[in-house]
Amino acid sequence: MKNIYLLLLIIGMNQIVSAQSKNIGQIARFDPLLDNLLDKDAKIEVLGEGFIWSEGPVWNKKEQYLLFSDVPANIVYRWKESEKITEFLKPSGYTGIMPYGDEPGSNGLIINQKGELVSCEHGDRRISSMPLNIGGKRTIADNFSGKRFNSPNDIVQKSNGDYYFTDPPYGLPMKENDPSRETPLFGVYRVDKTGIVSLIIDNLTRPNGLAFSPDETVLYVAQSDPAQAYIMSYPVLADGKVGKGKILFDATPMVKEGLKGLPDGLKIDKKGNIFTTGPGGVLILSPDGKLLGRIETGEATANCAFGNDGSVLYITADMYLLRVKTKTIGVGF
Repeated sequence: MKNIYLLLLIIGMNQIVSAQSKNIGQIARFDPLLDNLLDKDAKIEVLGEGFIWSEGPVWNKKEQYLLFSDVPANIVYRWKESEKITEFLKPSGYTGIMPYGDEPGSNGLIINQKGELVSCEHGDRRISSMPLNIGGKRTIADNFSGKRFNSPNDIVQKSNGDYYFTDPPYGLPMKENDPSRETPLFGVYRVDKTGIVSLIIDNLTRPNGLAFSPDETVLYVAQSDPAQAYIMSYPVLADGKVGKGKILFDATPMVKEGLKGLPDGLKIDKKGNIFTTGPGGVLILSPDGKLLGRIETGEATANCAFGNDGSVLYITADMYLLRVKTKTIGVGF
C-alpha cells in the first residue's frame, strides 16, 4: 500500500516538459548497411520528458500528430509539432476504482482502418476502439473462451481487418502471481472481422510487441523475458493462423551484459528492416535478423513508431518521448 501511495504522489508531482532543443544518447553502428537507413550525423532528439513510463506511440496521418501512452499515469498524451504536449485521454486503460497496480493505463495503440484509436487496456483487460474526434469506447475483445485476458499489451491490424495482439501479465497488480488471473497462458491472439477470438501462439513466456513483414507473410513477436530475450518470426498461413516460429534475433547476451531494456515494441520499414526496442535502446535488424545498429537512448526503451511522411521514428523511452530522422519509410506510408 505504501508503494501505491508513493506512486500516486509521484503522478501528482509529475511535470511534463516539451524540449525540442535537447539531444541524448548516440547511434551505434555495427554494419555499413545502416548508412542506408540513418545518416551518420543522425541525432536522438528529446520532444518531451517527465513521464512515468511512456509507451505505445502511434501517428495520426490525417491530423499530423502523435499519440502515446503513459501506462502508470493512465493517460494518453498528444504531441504535435510547435505545440505543447497535452492530455488526449484520461483514463486511458482503467476505468475502475483506483488504485489498480502500477500499470493500469493503456499500452499499445494503433489507428485502425476506420480511423479509430484502438487501445490495449491493462486495467480493463481488453482491446477497445474509439473514434478520435468524438469518443465513446467499444470493446473489441476482452476474453478468450470465457476467460478474461491478463493485460493486452500491443496490437497490429492486418490489411484484411483482422487484429493480432499479445497478452502478457505486466498490467496485473501482482503480475503473473495475481489471483485475478483467469488464463494460464501468456498468449498471442487474433480477432477476425466477425469478432471471433482465436489463440494463435501459446508457448511464449512473455510476448510483447508484434508486427507484420511488408507483404504480411511473416509475423514478428518480441519476447520480454530476460532469460529468453528473443525476436521471433512466424510464417503467416492462408487461414490467418501462423506456423512454427523460429528465433530471428537473440538479445539475451545483451541482457546479460547489463544493457537496459528488453525486446518490446517493434515496427517495420518498407524494405523489411526491423526497428525493435531492446537492450540498449532501439535495435535495427535486417530482414534476415542481422544487427545493423542500435539507437542508444541510455534508458529502458519501450516502443517506437514511424510518423510524418513515414521517415521519422518516434521512440518512447522511460520518461522520454524521442525522435530520430531516418532515410527509410515505415510500412503504412
